[in-house]
Amino acid sequence: MAVFAHLYILVILILPALTWEGPTTHDFGEIASKKQVSHRFVYRNTGSDTLWIDNVRPSCGCTSPDWSEAGVPPDSLGEIRIVYDGRDEGYFYKTIKVYFRGVRKPERLAVEGEVK
Repeated sequence: MAVFAHLYILVILILPALTWEGPTTHDFGEIASKKQVSHRFVYRNTGSDTLWIDNVRPSCGCTSPDWSEAGVPPDSLGEIRIVYDGRDEGYFYKTIKVYFRGVRKPERLAVEGEVK
């Protein structure tokens, strides 16, 4: 029983206390060439402490993130806005890693679509 208690505590310390309010992947569909599109990923702080984003890292320079540096209080919503620059034609699938304070493993988001 003690082993399970230690594992439970370890999991709580490693995982951020949040839930995403929608899918973590967004499909833009077809995008006109050289057009910028954006999507908001919304999350809820389900923990008992303020939740802070330390960093958001997109997989390439064509994807830029925007987020508030303010912490998100318990049971409140936060958001990360992702802008994709459709400068290169063809299909794309871009990943975004979200690092929350005190958590080693990032949350992963993705955007996809096709630039025509």
